[in-house]
Amino acid sequence: MSYADEVFIRTCKDILENGTSTEGQKVRPHWEDGTPAYTIKKFGVANRYDLSKEFPIMTLRRTALKSATDEVLWIWQRKSNNIHDLHSHIWDEWADETGSIGKAYGYQMGVKHDYPEGKMDQVDRVIYDLKNNPFSRRIMTNIYVHQDLHEMNLYPCAYSMTFNVTQKAGEDRLTLNAILNQRSQDMLTANNWNIVQYAVLVHMIAQVCDMNVGELLHVIADCHIYDRHIPLIKEMIAREPLPAPKFILNPDIRDFYKFTSDDVSLVDYKHHEQIKNIPIAV
Repeated sequence: MSYADEVFIRTCKDILENGTSTEGQKVRPHWEDGTPAYTIKKFGVANRYDLSKEFPIMTLRRTALKSATDEVLWIWQRKSNNIHDLHSHIWDEWADETGSIGKAYGYQMGVKHDYPEGKMDQVDRVIYDLKNNPFSRRIMTNIYVHQDLHEMNLYPCAYSMTFNVTQKAGEDRLTLNAILNQRSQDMLTANNWNIVQYAVLVHMIAQVCDMNVGELLHVIADCHIYDRHIPLIKEMIAREPLPAPKFILNPDIRDFYKFTSDDVSLVDYKHHEQIKNIPIAV
């Protein structure tokens, strides 16, 4: 069974059985018909994935690896806040007439800051430190910038990555681990999508820094299932998980800015049918 499926099923069951409801409370999201979008939620969910053992993509339904990779590269590599630089339509609801989502996500990753070593943005600083000072406990990014929130069309959900390097006994190569922090997570539409994205990112950064991949710890403050998603979630977690596929990253790429979504692939990815017509709260 795919470990990602196991974690997803366990987390969803915990939310459904032990979560609290926001029904009747003042909530921001609404359905397309204007009805408030309530949730059942759990506070403070943390799930750990060992990327050296298995790639954390679910089989209960298909997660689009290349599209997920394209979006994380849109943020971390292209450092864009414009949907015209993205090859999918998942951000269309939050874009203005020019295609901009405001000073969010990729915009923040591209802002240059002053360091003793010179001006660098957050991505370049992470790679610099991992190559030059890997055992630093200060290697992290943060795009939840309060002074710019009023100019963001959507506040960042996945807002921070912390990188931490270890050296396993008997191994010459270092191991790259990471923590992904999210303030909010829609389990049905976004959970495995985000896990896959940041698992790919850790693989890419580890490769360009000549490290092995280690653990990805996913920490979610508000982990929820929307009211209209409950029957879809129940259908999904009743399915039989399948074996996890093997993840392939093009080994020839040694410059983070050379990666494309064509450099990732899966071997033997078997999955159940997609869940269709998922209602989206906006």
